[in-house]
Formats: sequence, structure tokens, C-alpha cells
Amino acid sequence: MEQELETAIGLRIRKLRMQKNLTLDDLADASGVSRAMISRIERGEASPTASLLARVCAALGLSLSAFFAEEREVSPLSRRQDQQVWRDPETGYVRRSVSPPGIGSDVDIVDVEFPPGARVNFPPHAASSGMTQHIWLFDGEMEMTAGETVYRLLPGDCLFMPVGEGHIFYNPGHIPARYCVVLDRRGR
Repeated sequence: MEQELETAIGLRIRKLRMQKNLTLDDLADASGVSRAMISRIERGEASPTASLLARVCAALGLSLSAFFAEEREVSPLSRRQDQQVWRDPETGYVRRSVSPPGIGSDVDIVDVEFPPGARVNFPPHAASSGMTQHIWLFDGEMEMTAGETVYRLLPGDCLFMPVGEGHIFYNPGHIPARYCVVLDRRGR
């Protein structure tokens, strides 16, 4: 199943790159990801980390949710069993795209389960400039770093932050953290 998803991710990146008439070098320059790595991902030989995939998606003008949205009949209802689920191969964090795909909304909702001790660094990226997100913690604890500021989130807390400035997600606790990301692309 994981190999099928890796292959599907690679094919989707290649398709989107070709639709935008981008060469591997163009996408590498825009994303800050090496040409060789993008090529390996497109061929299904490498599984991208969350940080790397976010940079490639931003360079393609997409959020992770929009990237994972399957091309299927558009419906305003997104049933749980149909929602795209992806596991970051580096940290094991699991993201579920909750929003109905293809409806034309500028807002994406993502449900995340983040393992204890896991850390993901999303470096600043101009392609994400103007996008914002709310991080709403349900269970566990998280430390969110935005710029030079570190915020400690406990259940029920919600943090608003720009996406393009870069940030770090870290679970300092001993249990998985579960949170919702509400991503707004309108400012893009």
C-alpha cells in the first residue's frame, strides 16, 4: 500500500510539473529541492518527507491538501473512509485531508496525529507567502516555532500563523498529539 502511494505521489508531481510546463530544473529552483531528488520521487524510488513535499507543492502552487485531493467527482461531502491519508516516512506523522476535494475552496482542513518526540521543520518559502494557518490542538501537546517565537500548545489551544515564514512542529510529550490544521490560501 505504501509503495502504491509513493508511486501515486511521484506520478502526481510529474503530471502537475508537466501541466505547468516546468522542467525538473525549474521545479528544483522554485522549491529548493534538488533535481535528483525530485526525479527519484517522480519515479517512485524515494518517498518525500513532509517538509520536502510541502516545498514542492508550494512551488507548484498547491497546499498539501490540494495535492492529495484525488481527481474524482466533486462533492461537498467528504466521507471519512474516502479521505486521503498520508504518513510522513521520516517522522511517522499521519495527515488526513478532511476537506472535500475539488470544490474550489481556498480553505483546507487537515487532521494530524503527530508522534511523541517527532519534529518537522518547514523552512521559509516564498511560494507559500500570504498563506495562513490555524493549528487547533485536541490531544497531547505541541511546541510550535514561528520565527524566533516558541508557542507551547495544550489541548483546546489554537495558534494562528503565516505559512511562508517557516515554522517547526515539535511534540515534546510522551503521547501522540492530535490537531487540526485549517489552511487559508486566499492571501496567496
